Amino acid sequence: MLKTGAEHLESLRDGRVVFVGGERVMDVTTHPAFRHGAQSIAAIYDMKAAPENRDFMTYEENGGRYSGYFLRARSKADLEFRSRVHRAIAAQTYGMFGRSPDHVASFVTGMSLAPEVFGKYADNLMAHYEHMRKNDIYATYAIIPPQAGRNPEPYKKLNIPVPTLRVVREEDDGLVISGQKMLATGAAYTNEIWIGNITPLAPDQAEQSITCSMPCNAPGLELWSRKPLARDVKAEFENPLAYRYDESDCMLLCNEVKVPWEKVFVHNDAALASQIYVKTPSHTYGNHQSNVRFHSKLQLILGLAGKITKASGADQVPAVRETLGKLAAWEGMLDAAIHGQIQSAEEWPTEGFMCFNRRFQYAALNWCTENHSIIIDQLRELCGGSVFQMPADISVMGDAHMRSQFEKYWTTPQTEAVERMKLYKLAWDLTGSEFAGRHQQYEKFYAGASFVVRNYNYMHTDWKSLEGVAEHLMSSYGIPAEYL
Repeated sequence: MLKTGAEHLESLRDGRVVFVGGERVMDVTTHPAFRHGAQSIAAIYDMKAAPENRDFMTYEENGGRYSGYFLRARSKADLEFRSRVHRAIAAQTYGMFGRSPDHVASFVTGMSLAPEVFGKYADNLMAHYEHMRKNDIYATYAIIPPQAGRNPEPYKKLNIPVPTLRVVREEDDGLVISGQKMLATGAAYTNEIWIGNITPLAPDQAEQSITCSMPCNAPGLELWSRKPLARDVKAEFENPLAYRYDESDCMLLCNEVKVPWEKVFVHNDAALASQIYVKTPSHTYGNHQSNVRFHSKLQLILGLAGKITKASGADQVPAVRETLGKLAAWEGMLDAAIHGQIQSAEEWPTEGFMCFNRRFQYAALNWCTENHSIIIDQLRELCGGSVFQMPADISVMGDAHMRSQFEKYWTTPQTEAVERMKLYKLAWDLTGSEFAGRHQQYEKFYAGASFVVRNYNYMHTDWKSLEGVAEHLMSSYGIPAEYL
């Protein structure tokens, strides 16, 4: 099954409980805080379902047709196909939707390559994978405990409840869970939420190890949104990115939510809860998408940098060209790293399945999380004070006198006034707006804290081979003969 955009929007009118401050949002597809983001997601579904994209973005298996990101790769060509699907989706949103429909779907698809890792819940995992692809499900995840709740001791000393999500009891037909999880990015627009633990748990935290899936309208589930960034945008011209691509971030709050046994994937196993992501291709499949998505965003940044310097004539300054050259080199390097993950693919986790090169993927992931702020700063420097030269908003065009003055004094030899204002408004939405601030924070932490990402790189490096290089050199010389 391939959903259309209209079908996806209709699926979101399911009675889910979403709060923006003290207001309950009754319909995310029409509420000012979410409607434009919902339309952006619908556009992805329409793109996938379009007849001209049938062979480019979907695949057929056993008589069914599915979204391309559910493909279990058995060759490099399959990995190339998956990567092209990610590129098309990322290009549709200019890399602004980190948790687009292909992200968590890729995590689950990666898990399906090694279901035995899940032990007695292996059949549940495979059934869930089939459910997702057959129904073209858009899922997000909440796989980190709330920051303040990671150490239970202060709560115990004050005799107050620990907020972290956990199993509160088992029943014949499933588990009951209560507590908080963070951070369900995109949850306002998704059908389901995967709950789990990407960070290791202590042995005595087994009740927190629950890994499961639930629909966004599950009884007892509440989504508490951060401040929406699209709600107060007067016009798309003013904040084009916030207007279209505020993907939402929600804290997940469960109040006695029932999870059927068939939707349980890990239970009472503190060690396995985090291992499922790296003992299967899950983390690599999902974060290849992250690499591709970041590259699309970097292409937008680089294109804006070029246009901004041309708008003022600064592109003729050698120092400015040097900065543009540096940004171009970074974009090319990331593109090469993404292609390298395919060209150096691994036959893993079992014979017959292919996985993106894990070391190259984690190296790119580390580079992206470390350098986004630096890249944005480069764009900020190229903008200089020009973003503050523009009128407050485009309403100046509604007054004949102001319009003539604006067009007279704000036009440059390179760019006419309105186009110049449009350019700088877009640049501000990437560098200085509240939307830009959210992205600064997101890009730094979406894959976990920096030490976590670096540890993935440590884990997937062939240290024996590298140390062998040093040992080979050291073995080629010794103590001078006169000292023997």
